[in-house]
Order: sequence, then C-alpha cells, then structure tokens
Amino acid sequence: MEKLIITAAMVGAEVTKEQQPNLPITPDEIAEAAYECYKAGASIVHVHARDKDGNPTQDFEVYKEIKEKIEAKCNIIVQPSTGGAVWHSADERLQPVDLKPEMATLSAGTCNFGPDVFMNSEEYMEKFAAKMLENGVKPEIEVFERGMIDNALRLAKKGLLKTPIHFDFVLGIPGACPGTPEDLMHMVRCIPADSTWTVAGIGRTQLTMSTMGILLGGHVRVGFEDNVYYKKGELAKSNAQLVERVVRLANELGRPVATPDEAREILGLKK
Repeated sequence: MEKLIITAAMVGAEVTKEQQPNLPITPDEIAEAAYECYKAGASIVHVHARDKDGNPTQDFEVYKEIKEKIEAKCNIIVQPSTGGAVWHSADERLQPVDLKPEMATLSAGTCNFGPDVFMNSEEYMEKFAAKMLENGVKPEIEVFERGMIDNALRLAKKGLLKTPIHFDFVLGIPGACPGTPEDLMHMVRCIPADSTWTVAGIGRTQLTMSTMGILLGGHVRVGFEDNVYYKKGELAKSNAQLVERVVRLANELGRPVATPDEAREILGLKK
C-alpha cells in the first residue's frame, strides 16, 4: 500500500466556537493549528476562512493571509475550500483558486446538506474545473453521493480534469450518503483503478471511516470541520489530537504515514 496521507480539515463553514471552543478562527489561529497538525503527522490542511466576526468568508485576501502564514511555519500542502458556505456565489467560492495553491476542493454535485441544499450545477462544476486547470491547481473531487463520481468522470472526458483523479468521499452528512463501511467500499469500487482517494467521516462516523480508509489503502481526513468530538460526550482538545489518533491507528495497522513531500509524489503534485 501507499503511505497514508492525512488531511486536517480544521475549521469548516458551520462549526461555531459555542460548539467547539478550540475552533481556530483568525489567520494566526488557523496557521498555528495547521502547524500543530503538521507536527502531529498531517500532510494536507483543508482550509475554510472566517472573517473578523467569525463568519465564513471566501475573500481572496483572507485566504492569502492564511496561506502565507501557514507556509511560513511549515511545508504542509495548503488546500483551500471552494465549497465555502451554502449561501456563497460561485464567483465568491472560486476566489482562493487565484492564489494558485497546489490543491483545492471541487464539489462534484448538488445534495442536501442538513437543512440546506449545497448547489453545484453542471455549469458550476465546469467553471470550477476550468479555473483550476487554468491555474495549475489539482482538484480534490468531493463526493457526497454515488452519482458525483460519474459527474467527475464526465468532466475528465471533456478535458476539464486531468487524470488520475483524486477523490474525497465525504460520508455521513445528514441528507447525503451515510458513512458505513458498505457505503465506502461501494464508492471505492466505482472509481477508476488509477485514482487516489480520501475518506472524511462526519460526526460519529469519523473513527470508523478513518480505520476503513487505512485498511483499504486510501487516505484519511479528520478535523473539526467534520467532527468536534474525540469520543462520545468528550470534545476534542485540538485538530492535532484527531490527527494523532489516526497516526497511532496507522502505526498499529502497519501503514506508514506520508510526509508532505511524499504526499506530493503520491498525488502527482511535484512538477
């Protein structure tokens, strides 16, 4: 098996300080959290930004500040979100791509997202893919339902996605695909053989999905965006604590953890 790539999704667009007092909000807090995750064993940080009031923002300048502060601390791969919050427009969501990061997320379809609807029309997907291609950014294809895999493959057929594709299976979102071992195995069976993939388990599914990702030869995403608890009834102390648990699991299961440069090799980011 390849070495294990661990992504830390540290902030998200929905989590609040009331839900998780240790949530990093400011650029300095996010950069410090990224550094702690790097030291713990993460090779990618998935970044959502917040404004001065703590609200989700896709502002170019805020992302620029976060990216620069993280890169001043460590060599981790900075992966901005183009999902933003459900109310952001496509143009707002795309702003971080102009920073030309190594990677960015690309959501491959529309789905229910708790009480909301996360809109990703064919027009949106093509626009996002073309922008990433133009800027030399590798997309991480976010998949919330099975049909989104086919949406991504159609983008590749149109020449808007380079292959091999890297998928992120986001499982356990209320209103989308559940996070069971059977669901994950079905997703993995449905992608091209040369693909790489990560699994992000939401809420109580995080530990199960992390373990399955390690065993099946995929990669793993953890962090406050997806789950604020360490175990039932106990809030996690930090994003790094969640990364450290995956590292321990990987060591017990005989799966070495990738450094950021090894992750770049696995994902084809090195030029």
